[in-house]
Amino acid sequence: MSLIRKCLITPAEPSPITVLNLLRASRSIKNLEQVHTHIIQKGYEQDHFIINQFISLCNTFSSDVSYATGVFEHVIQPNVYVWNTLIKGYSKKSSLADCFLVLKQMKRSMNVVPDKYTFPSLVKTCSSALALREGQIIHGLIVRYGTDSDVFVGSSLIDLYGKCKQIEYARRIFDEIPLKNEVIWTAMIVAYIYVSDLSEARKLFDEMPQRNVASWNAMIRAFVKFGDLFSAKQLFDSMPDKDVVSFTTMIDGYAKAGDMASARFLFDQSFDRDIISWSALISGYAQNGQPNEAVKIFHEMLSMNVRPDEFIMVSLMCACSQLGRLDLANWVEHYMSQNSFDLNQVHIAAALVDMNAKCGNMERATMLFEGMPKRDLVSYCSMIQGLSIHGCSSQAVDLFDRMLNEGLVPDDVSLKIILTACSRAELVKDGCRIFNLMKNKYSVKHSPDHYACIVDLLGRSGKLKDAYELIKSMPVEPHAGAWGALLGACKLHCDIEVGEEISRRLFELEPQNTGNYMLLSDIYAAANRWLDVALLRQKMSEKGLRKIPGCSWVWNNL
Repeated sequence: MSLIRKCLITPAEPSPITVLNLLRASRSIKNLEQVHTHIIQKGYEQDHFIINQFISLCNTFSSDVSYATGVFEHVIQPNVYVWNTLIKGYSKKSSLADCFLVLKQMKRSMNVVPDKYTFPSLVKTCSSALALREGQIIHGLIVRYGTDSDVFVGSSLIDLYGKCKQIEYARRIFDEIPLKNEVIWTAMIVAYIYVSDLSEARKLFDEMPQRNVASWNAMIRAFVKFGDLFSAKQLFDSMPDKDVVSFTTMIDGYAKAGDMASARFLFDQSFDRDIISWSALISGYAQNGQPNEAVKIFHEMLSMNVRPDEFIMVSLMCACSQLGRLDLANWVEHYMSQNSFDLNQVHIAAALVDMNAKCGNMERATMLFEGMPKRDLVSYCSMIQGLSIHGCSSQAVDLFDRMLNEGLVPDDVSLKIILTACSRAELVKDGCRIFNLMKNKYSVKHSPDHYACIVDLLGRSGKLKDAYELIKSMPVEPHAGAWGALLGACKLHCDIEVGEEISRRLFELEPQNTGNYMLLSDIYAAANRWLDVALLRQKMSEKGLRKIPGCSWVWNNL
């Protein structure tokens, strides 16, 4: 049954009120099309109130402005409210140039003058695009039409100048507004945060005559942004009324700082949870190496009939990648297919590739990878790492070369991934070629981690002297990982001379790391130098170092 048949109670000709009820009952563009036909048939195309409501719903349900524009163009003399609604739709869904064209048409209209509701959406569009010049043009019109004293117009201008790092202009507007409400105060605080002036933001916050929840949340978010969780928690605790945003901001802050215990405590304390709260906790567990907890919270969320969004699913796929559980990966992909997630979105497709590759389903990962309309650095790295993990390092090198041929520029992370792949398979020639290529052609600065990968590669291949010379020639100070990689290679190839030199350096860098002592002890033991083993263990005893019972000391591969 059509929407109109459902809403019409009697066959009598409907009134405008009935048409408005039809509009309120609309839930899609298809519904609006039914009502539109009815509007045309009954001659309500010139009813400003009805058309204004119709265009507003077009802005809500349609992905572009074409339908709303078509309806608007049939209005002979639209009033300012209809114009403002059309401009609001353009501001959200069209280009800045198109917004200016509509505004220009409005100014030319004989019976309409822009008012205080005309400009905020346009200024917001300029802010989003960081279009300072265009924003200044709008500001000039705001002054011309006398709407600059309005608090909502003023707050939008403060936001524009704050985002564009023009804090003096923002402060001037703030100071010139005679009657300031919480919206204006909060906008100015946020503007200072945009330019990283946290002290001035806090000063203004303390001066506010009255604060609303938004102003508290803005200040808490600022402290979280700059890593001052102590001040953020102090402010959070002193809030008279907290909302879901307050809790989620703190949960996200603790999660990003790696303090999942505090994040979980606040999550459990929150009286109201939205999808963003769940997402902050699940992504926090996934990003902090606690994939089992991420999966557990996801199932808890499902049990409470909360439907996950695409960001939660990406976090869940990240957790699956860490667990390497193919059964769980298959379930996740099936769940997404059954619940109408768009698997072709770039970030979802990349997460699917990464999950399948790290869970061992390289066939599925390859199919998804090749089916991507555009492959980026992240998706390439996922495939390269998956191939490396599952013993296909030569294919990983071929894929890396293909990535370069497609014009993608590698970064330090992708270089570390491919060098690790070469190290696992002892592909010395390829590893050295890529190492030199990154510096000479792509100007990627070699980090200590990159050198550690090459040292590992050379050491595994028995080229201990070359690896040792490379460490000594490094332009940056080598970290313990590079020395540890070489010591592990010395154990593998029973090289006592180099092993002793490396151990002395490691004992200086990591005096409390028992593993380094045990590696040297194993090297001595393999050469039947038991007196040296005894002396080394005596030295460990004097330093209070003990081998953990039942633990096989192995070198931690990069």
